[in-house]
Amino acid sequence: MVRPLALVRTLIIAAFAAVLVFAPAHAQQFVTVTTTTVTWSYDDADAADDGSVIDEDSALLDDEALAGDADVQGSGGTTRRYAPGRTLATLGHAKANFGPFAVIDATTVRMAGDVDGATPRQFAAMLAAFPGLKRIEMVDCPGSLDEEANLILARAIRRAGLETIVPAGGSVRSGAVELWLAGTRRSAAPDAQFGVHSWADEYGREANDYPANDPVHAEYLGLYREMGIDGAKAREFYALTNSTPFDDVRYLTRDDMARFVTLN
Repeated sequence: MVRPLALVRTLIIAAFAAVLVFAPAHAQQFVTVTTTTVTWSYDDADAADDGSVIDEDSALLDDEALAGDADVQGSGGTTRRYAPGRTLATLGHAKANFGPFAVIDATTVRMAGDVDGATPRQFAAMLAAFPGLKRIEMVDCPGSLDEEANLILARAIRRAGLETIVPAGGSVRSGAVELWLAGTRRSAAPDAQFGVHSWADEYGREANDYPANDPVHAEYLGLYREMGIDGAKAREFYALTNSTPFDDVRYLTRDDMARFVTLN
């Protein structure tokens, strides 16, 4: 999609105040002020061809991605599920970068970093620029600083039909586990690491601080069912994650995750 990207306004003033003040009255002249407006744009697809980094604001975004981007303004007070503690992996040479995503080639993107309110917009921009992407290699993903954005992103991954992979030495933790679950095909190396724990809201309350019938729980259980996990396993997995406090992390193996979802 072609969009205006900048508005350049050039103001040319052909006079100096000192001249006007000190020159004789008969020598003073009227000064003409000229304003020129220039508008320019470019096509995202053309820009992607040369391997340069694409401006995320230049792509067509869906309503959910835009909603996620708006949330970044207040992301300091949102529900989060995040487990730092590792040095983020180096993703290697990338054709383009979009937040935590690094496009490696026409079909593969690697992810390292957390999710915030801007991430769904960055993901949408990446898909617009590289529509042939088929898989996400989740190298080192500590989770989400904004759980609403994280759930939006998980559904976007599912809609895009992407495969999610945790490669050898890879680690997905907290909210990033939902992103891995969102893959239409899911795989993980034998040493892949999955870290789970409870989410916490802006008041420090965790999942188990809310009544069992609170709608907040339905958001997660509904997501798991959308990702193909049946009701009983969805409830079991959700209970497992919330059995570990927010300030701690429980690590699961590839085989542990295979109890809940089919691995490819």
